[in-house]
Amino acid sequence: MGSVKPPAQDWSSRAAPSLEDFEAMADAAFLRLPRHFRQACEGVVIRVEDFPDDELLEEFDATSEFELLGLFRGRGLAQSEGVHTGQFPNMIYLFRRPILDVWAEGEETLGDLIRHVLIHEIGHHFGLSDADMDRIEREAE
Repeated sequence: MGSVKPPAQDWSSRAAPSLEDFEAMADAAFLRLPRHFRQACEGVVIRVEDFPDDELLEEFDATSEFELLGLFRGRGLAQSEGVHTGQFPNMIYLFRRPILDVWAEGEETLGDLIRHVLIHEIGHHFGLSDADMDRIEREAE
């Protein structure tokens, strides 16, 4: 029988990050974004949930609740013409369990993955290209 090599880190007593942990990581990632980017996000609410709801899964023709990592919902800056009566705030949703699933299978740190999804969803608010979002991610590192 071969020898058993101990893991580089002891994960045996660690629990998965909670919704509150994710919110704290998302807040920290947001604060590392370039200042002009954060200022243009005024009024955008970041919300963390375990999974997208059934209505959202149906809207996106998702075959699994693990397909969506995040979502921007609202009126992007390109469509905004002031606040309308009864208008909900622009929201960015981060879905904890699908993000954890991608993290568990990948090479990125959890913080980097949360930052990536956050920037991607904020990018929808701005109507940015993938190249623009990649540049912003590099500036946030």
